[in-house]
Amino acid sequence: MIAFTAAEIAEITNGRLDADPGITPLSVVTDSREATPGALYVAKPGENADGHDFVPAAFAAGASLALVERPVTAADGTSYPAVLVPDAVLAMGALAAEAVRRIRAARAEQGSDLTVVGITGSAGKTTTKDLLAGILSTQGNTVAPQGSYNGEIGVPLTVFRAGTDTRFLVIEMGATGVGHIRYLADMVKPDIGVVLAVGTAHAGEFGGVENIALAKGELVEALAPGGTAIINLDDDRVAAMRVRTSAKVLGFSAEGRADAAVKALNADTNAGGNPEFDLQLPDGGAGLHVSSRLIGAHHVGNLLAAAAAAWAAGVSGQDIASSLSSQAAASRWRMERTERPDGVTIINDAYNANPESMRAALRTLADLGRGRRTWAVLGAMLELGEDSIREHTAVGTQVVRLNISRLVVVGREARALYVSAVQEGSWGDECLFAENVDEAYDVLNAELEPGDLVLFKSSNSVGLRHLGDRIALPPQTPQPADERSTLL
Repeated sequence: MIAFTAAEIAEITNGRLDADPGITPLSVVTDSREATPGALYVAKPGENADGHDFVPAAFAAGASLALVERPVTAADGTSYPAVLVPDAVLAMGALAAEAVRRIRAARAEQGSDLTVVGITGSAGKTTTKDLLAGILSTQGNTVAPQGSYNGEIGVPLTVFRAGTDTRFLVIEMGATGVGHIRYLADMVKPDIGVVLAVGTAHAGEFGGVENIALAKGELVEALAPGGTAIINLDDDRVAAMRVRTSAKVLGFSAEGRADAAVKALNADTNAGGNPEFDLQLPDGGAGLHVSSRLIGAHHVGNLLAAAAAAWAAGVSGQDIASSLSSQAAASRWRMERTERPDGVTIINDAYNANPESMRAALRTLADLGRGRRTWAVLGAMLELGEDSIREHTAVGTQVVRLNISRLVVVGREARALYVSAVQEGSWGDECLFAENVDEAYDVLNAELEPGDLVLFKSSNSVGLRHLGDRIALPPQTPQPADERSTLL
């Protein structure tokens, strides 16, 4: 972490200092439970809790300074050491921007660079971030987000983990409205910007898909003329962004488009559902074969995006192909495969869901499930606005047309999916509606058989990722009544 004194923090954030000006925090946290000795605790107001209520706990854990929006006093009436600001989250952003500036300046004095890569898109951000960080870490010290830290809080927290020894800084950028990605890009000033896709995730919040495209394109608009925009030419809305940037444009295509500088040739999936292809890069290097350990043909685009960004950052084709072939999924609940001892296979892809990722996961289930009984355990795709019923209906139809053996729909918000599957011709025990995850668990625990393949997919807050974890454990067999009474 770049060291800031309390006096510097107050100056950078236009805050009021109520602490020893020489206090120099060693880390930054927004959760008092994560506070360690010397931490700066950011007391941000939240939907369910106010961080100011946890200032005492943070200092009890060793925090040395707080960033607050109102004074907080201890039981004896004394104020905790703090910098008082109008908006704690915006203050975090200001500190992060200054941290990036100082890292660049320090590395320039050393005759080196800091390369910042921003990644956005409606789907695939975290997987692409993980892949790119895996490649870049073979070339130099690399800092990337933990999990899906991609918003106005997560991006600064990622930046605060970087220091003057950081060669590559990978930033995942999410948004729920126009202007959000511009704010994040202004904060970190990326040298390379990657736009993966414009889908219907969060369409309700954005007010339509066109606004999503407008927001995602803010990343390439923020690039300097000397930067590089990595764009997905297979997505028409992303391809159209090439006119929105003054940076060099590097297009990639999983479909082998002729105008793509980075593309997959001879792409296929093996028996395990892992993508394989010949990688073509702008320098025309030959013999670059990628045999990925990820699951699903839809990951070809993510692999290409990571390859293009790494190439733009100066990594050789051989190193790129080698790293992509060695990496498995690094973040949880993203096509996470578990083999139970009884022969049941679990694919847990329920970290999040939107229509595009749902369709891709179901196609993977159908491809992998040839000759096996397949189960799709699906929950709601949230934040789709007025398109919600239509999109859930389309998924239910797809399940039937892909000949998925069993469908379990969980939760009222996804009921349109169940209704459409029934209307499409899924009858009897082929299609089941469960009110909640416990009902779904009881069905699965009782009816799964050796050789079955089970996919879990839903938006994060629905909680099917946790149901998938429960089912991934060996099945629980109820004890006979007489044995239970004996044990009692």
